[in-house]
Amino acid sequence: MKEERFFYVPNAADSLELPEEEAKHAIRVLRLHEGDEIFLQDGIGTFYHAKVSMTNNKHCYYSIEESLPQKRTWRGHIHLAIAPTKMMDRMEWMAEKATEVGFDEISFLDCKFSERKVIRTDRIEKIIVSAFKQSRKTWMPKVNEMISFSEFIKKPIAGRKFICHCYNEVPRKDFFTEIYGKAKDIANNPDDDNSSDDITILVGPEGDFSIDEVHEALSQRYESVTLGTSRLRTETAGLSAVMMSNLARRSYLKVKK
Repeated sequence: MKEERFFYVPNAADSLELPEEEAKHAIRVLRLHEGDEIFLQDGIGTFYHAKVSMTNNKHCYYSIEESLPQKRTWRGHIHLAIAPTKMMDRMEWMAEKATEVGFDEISFLDCKFSERKVIRTDRIEKIIVSAFKQSRKTWMPKVNEMISFSEFIKKPIAGRKFICHCYNEVPRKDFFTEIYGKAKDIANNPDDDNSSDDITILVGPEGDFSIDEVHEALSQRYESVTLGTSRLRTETAGLSAVMMSNLARRSYLKVKK
């Protein structure tokens, strides 16, 4: 079976040259030559079947043979806002796996009990690009710089907004039941769809959000939820939230057809 080689090329239809890092990999590692077939991912919904037209020491040019627009496999915009862990390898693992599952955007929160106040988003972006190519996705998740909790929750955000926490004194609903129930409602009432498909979910640090942060989020119309009965590590909670959102919105897509 012939190996298919994928490359991330923003504006692939107009560029006709692989980006520098992708070109190095194509020339020095894969040793591609003129006439070799490649596939390009533009990050905004399209694959391109292409052929290498010319290479030299630093550049790899291509010609597009076919444009292959893809349908999204989930509805709406899935945005995870999470407090990064002290050990960055755990957050990098989560970003990789969340990309493989499928989501749209990640933001990093500076909370009262945060163990890490600085994060290298360039490192996260490289890991996401690698996972994006490996999992053959066509939509590239957006990576945002760290932002204070209070500043983030005051931003105007469309759709439903949730905060996951472990405080028993604050009433919580089950996150998956809430978002999956939307798909069932639409299946029963396909003409009654007045709410947005977008989901924003907040996940706190290992020590959880502070109780004041939870109340502050609720005052900004975030919904109080739990991810289940187990107490999860931050990176596990983040991945679980993405997985649940993707599955619910994938079901939503099916009932909307």
